[in-house]
Parts: sequence; structure tokens; C-alpha cells
Amino acid sequence: MNKGRLIIFSAPSGCGKGTMLEQILKDDNFCVSVSATTRSPREGEIDGVNYHFLSTDDFMSRIDNGDFLEYASYCDNFYGTLRSEVDRMLEQGKNVILEIEVQGALKVMKKCPTALSVFIAPPSVGELRRRLHKRGTESDEVIEKRIAQSSREIALASKYDYIIINDALEDAVDDFFSVVRAEQLRAENSAETIIGVISNS
Repeated sequence: MNKGRLIIFSAPSGCGKGTMLEQILKDDNFCVSVSATTRSPREGEIDGVNYHFLSTDDFMSRIDNGDFLEYASYCDNFYGTLRSEVDRMLEQGKNVILEIEVQGALKVMKKCPTALSVFIAPPSVGELRRRLHKRGTESDEVIEKRIAQSSREIALASKYDYIIINDALEDAVDDFFSVVRAEQLRAENSAETIIGVISNS
């Protein structure tokens, strides 16, 4: 069985990242890494499905042991990506999508230089503002804070291997699969394929 690929997947708020992932995950060859957190489970959340729920002491111990690809503190709780969780799914041949914000993504890129990194961008900041307003869930002040944060994230998009503009959902999803396929066909990633061709004489 060929080992799967780690895919770093980032996008500013309002870029349709969640909707894209829903479509991508219809393909059984892809899965999303389940993060660990110290926050308490919300109603209906299942340990190991929504998150790996850990005590603060356990989380700190795992940091000391180097068990996380990356971790961060947010609203008095810790969140992180367990290296063992990612490795387990990669060994099963799954392409593991790490849905992560930009700062965490840059840390993972350094630790996992062979990972494929994809940044999802809006057609424009103006369109992003329109989408956030359309949600109708946040005040103008909060939206402008999100726009400012999104602009900072978009400015770092060139650090990624690929940038996909999510203007039309279907096209963006097609672009994602095309990027993954192109990476699979790169000569430097095709050692097993080459061995198979030579040995089948």
C-alpha cells in the first residue's frame, strides 16, 4: 500500500473552506486530521471524532514529549495536531488534510517539508467582505477585524505550494484534486511507481 500524503489546507474566514472540504471528503482517499484540545466537549461531540479531548496536564506532557506537529493557545484552551494521529492515517494510505490557520501551517511546513500546502483565497477582499456580510451573524466591527486578519493571512499565501481562488465552488474543488494529482505524478514522488515499472519485466 502506498503511503498517503499530508496536505496543509488554509483559508481566511469566509472563503468557503468548510464547504470545499465537504466536497473533497466525499472521496474516501482523503480524511481530515482530528485535533487535540483541552476544552470540554460540547453537547453531541465525540472523543476521537470531533476532537481528542485531553486534560491540561496530559496536553502539557505531550508538548514536553514532542508529540505535536503544532499547537496553540486560544481562548484559554490549547489546540494541537498529534503527530501520531497524522502518521497513523498516512500509513493507511489516506491523504490527510490538516485544516489549519496560517501561523500553525508555517510551523508544520518547517517540520514536514514534503507536505503539500494549499492556500484557499477569495476572488478579492471586497468579495470576502460581501460574503461575511451575507452571513448576517456578525457586526460590522467584527467583520472589519476579520477582513484585517484575512488580509494579513493572504499576504503570506506565497509561502504555500499552491494558491486556489475559490470563486466558483466546483472549479475550486476541481483545482484542488488537480493539484494533488499533479503532486502524485512528480518524478520525485514516484519512486514506487518507477520500481514497479522496472520490476514488471
